[in-house]
Amino acid sequence: MNFENLKPQVIALLSEANAERDIKLKNLCQLLTDNVDYYNWVGFYFANHENKTLHLGPYVGAETDHIVIPFGKGICGQVAESNQNFVVPDVTAQDNYIACSFTVKSEIVVPLFVNGKNIGQIDIDSHVIDPFTEADERFLEFVNQEVAKLF
Repeated sequence: MNFENLKPQVIALLSEANAERDIKLKNLCQLLTDNVDYYNWVGFYFANHENKTLHLGPYVGAETDHIVIPFGKGICGQVAESNQNFVVPDVTAQDNYIACSFTVKSEIVVPLFVNGKNIGQIDIDSHVIDPFTEADERFLEFVNQEVAKLF
């Protein structure tokens, strides 16, 4: 996968003048699942710092019961507290993992910062063990920098 080829598409999609933010984010999730074979579920969670919870935003993939995730719980909840990327090569090796589906084998979560504050994250599940590389991390950081411009 050449992420450089996807960057202009991400920028164009997020720059659409007539679309609401949630539509842009849903379309972004679709773009990523359509173009990266091992991105099987792509979605956003947004933080409520007052309640210390994450709330499911736009996503593409199998339905999830995880609409609200407490800070600290699961991979997403840990990223809400650590403000660091979290790559999980094999979800079965994680103690603090919230299982979404038996088909999920690995996960990557990258925090979304606006004005230095972690307001949420992009969360990607894969049906493949250990597909995520540093290139995925750098690309998703770029994606989140572009998404941050919507806030």
